[in-house]
Amino acid sequence: FGYTKVNSKQKTKLVQNVFSRVAPSYDIMNDLMSLGMHRLWKRRFVEIMDIKENEIVLDVGSGSGDIANEILKENLPINLYLLDLNAEMLLEGKKRLRKQKDIKYFIGNAEKLNFESNYFDKYAISFCLRNVTEYLLSLKEAYRVLKPGGKFCCLEFSTPKSSLILNSYKIYKSRILPLLGEIVAKDKNAYKYLSESIDLFPSQEELSKNLRDCGFTKVETVNLFNGIVAIHTGYKL
Repeated sequence: FGYTKVNSKQKTKLVQNVFSRVAPSYDIMNDLMSLGMHRLWKRRFVEIMDIKENEIVLDVGSGSGDIANEILKENLPINLYLLDLNAEMLLEGKKRLRKQKDIKYFIGNAEKLNFESNYFDKYAISFCLRNVTEYLLSLKEAYRVLKPGGKFCCLEFSTPKSSLILNSYKIYKSRILPLLGEIVAKDKNAYKYLSESIDLFPSQEELSKNLRDCGFTKVETVNLFNGIVAIHTGYKL
């Protein structure tokens, strides 16, 4: 759990407690932390997903529904499934998308999806993968539930390529993020965990290797803001 050593069950519970506490202020904090840039990142993410008419799309760790909201702006007839392990976050998504019909909501764990194999055309996971306790299991599950030719898409914090930006980013994460969390979300420790979870997450190169090891092909990475965030994609054979 961040830098604190805990077992898998403890980590899952602790992470879910974090998101239950910050759910009401989650979107406000995203705007403040990224100076609104997260909206541009998510817009680019959905563009790269390249969703087509009548596709079946799974949004894992759907949270407050921001990715789903961007997808719906495409105005395409699709089947959209939203899944989150945290009931409070999923509720925030339902509130945000309350005017939208035909969205299917599920409480579930990315490590063990309750969907049949070869079902989805697109699998999206945004700023969630680093919070999955056994994230390699979630990659294998993503591969399983995708149809042959299906596309995996992940938007996640990553490792800046410039040493100057990397050092500045470390200071921002360790000092500014917890302070913002304390002032706005009234929860300094939640955003201290956020900073630590980013530090411990695999680099672009490591995650690309993980995806290939799980069977994905045509694995690519698009760095945004010098690699502060990255979009990872891959296809199921």
